[in-house]
Amino acid sequence: MILSAYFRLARAGYVLAREGALSIISADDLPPPLKLGIWFGRLIERPSVRKTGQVERLNRALNLLGPTYVKFGQTLATRPDVVGAQVAADLAGLQDKMEPFDAALVPRILAAALDGKAAELTELSPPVAAASIAQVHKARLVPADGLPRSVAVKVLRPGVTQRFMADIESYYAGARLAERLVGSTKRLRPTQVVATLDRSARLELDLRLEAASISEFAENIKDDKGFVIPTVSWDHVAQNVLTTSWVDGIPIRDHAALDAAGVDRKALAAKVLQNFLKHAIRDGFFHADMHPGNLFADPRTGDVIAVDFGIMGRINRRERRFLADILYGFITRDYMLVARRHFDIGYVPENQSVEDFALAIRSIGEPLHGRTAADISMARVLGQLFTITELFDMQTRPELVLLQKSMVLVEGVARALDPHLDIWTVAEPVVGDWLRREEGPLGKVEDAKDGLRIFADAARRVPVILNQAEAALNDYHAEKHRRDVLPRWMMPALAWLGLALLVVLIWKVALL
Repeated sequence: MILSAYFRLARAGYVLAREGALSIISADDLPPPLKLGIWFGRLIERPSVRKTGQVERLNRALNLLGPTYVKFGQTLATRPDVVGAQVAADLAGLQDKMEPFDAALVPRILAAALDGKAAELTELSPPVAAASIAQVHKARLVPADGLPRSVAVKVLRPGVTQRFMADIESYYAGARLAERLVGSTKRLRPTQVVATLDRSARLELDLRLEAASISEFAENIKDDKGFVIPTVSWDHVAQNVLTTSWVDGIPIRDHAALDAAGVDRKALAAKVLQNFLKHAIRDGFFHADMHPGNLFADPRTGDVIAVDFGIMGRINRRERRFLADILYGFITRDYMLVARRHFDIGYVPENQSVEDFALAIRSIGEPLHGRTAADISMARVLGQLFTITELFDMQTRPELVLLQKSMVLVEGVARALDPHLDIWTVAEPVVGDWLRREEGPLGKVEDAKDGLRIFADAARRVPVILNQAEAALNDYHAEKHRRDVLPRWMMPALAWLGLALLVVLIWKVALL
């Protein structure tokens, strides 16, 4: 099994290098080992790629390699500032225009998954969208106890689970190989990063969990404006089938159609970015796959319509505060704040200098201020970030991987809609309002609630810990009698000392 994983990984590397994937990477700001690796990889490029620089077959190569590679291509498609406009346009087809599976299989899949409820889904259309995991059909839902309505029926691709698991296994193999052969990669925690992606993939392959995500997300945004999601028909949900209300809108990547309908693209870009930040910072629960194929615009209201909630991200309150402080630090040019938060959350080891790291952050942040998105080369910024992570021995936080990937996606979508977007100005109302709330009475109350919850959890563990301590002391007491090492009075004293230390520990945790 391990050998097959390495074989798949080697094959994927060969195919990507052959089709010119390495040619879209700017090596100027990369460390020497990576530059050397890219140079060797480009030796096997097809001659047409080396001559013309065009990678017209990369889309097809990613499709053939499997669904996880398609996900990677979807992210690249949102970053013409990194991979170039032509490559991004070619990869855009990976978002919802992939080859569908045979529609004749769908009625049998529905019947097996939904039993008698499948008969309520009528007028099933040909696939209206086909992506790496599933395809979507429009249908007419005629329930026995309700009014007929249009719905979207999402069906997993047959065999996709096995392909996903095979891809993930090869990723694990590559991560372990990197950790073993290149010691410097350990700080990036590649195995833990793959584990995070693995968990995300497994959740995406059960559409019942996607339905639950839609339900939770809907509760979070019920009072918000400008962001719309479909509703779930729970009677027509199974592991491989998801039925939701049908939503009409203009694909957010169809700029010509948006302009023809009179949709304000600048306002739409701001809504995309601000709503994502609101979901991440305020709720700690966000759409983690916001590529253009999953986003539409309502031509009547200008609202953002989101679909496909298979990949959702979740971060706790401490991580939300980290994100807000980082963004606010860049907005206000408080680079010392940005630096301190990186140390607080463990991105940068304590043996590094906070002041030097703040200086490095300033070297990234200052050139970004006062410039529009069109003036910023994200390829160069990412290269500079990579250099800084190596210089300061920065550690990857696997729990933040989905957030970081999602921010790249969202920023790419917003930049495409409005090339003159001022990211910091758009982000400030969301970030600033949340931080001001955190510093106010409501934030203090939530801090107190978090402390009490930690204290209560620790207190509940006290009886178990004391029982374990008592058992250990009894064993030790028996051993003492055999060896006659300690006087009789010392064992009760040690027990009371341990209990006192435990109480102090609980108190300290509650004050965090």
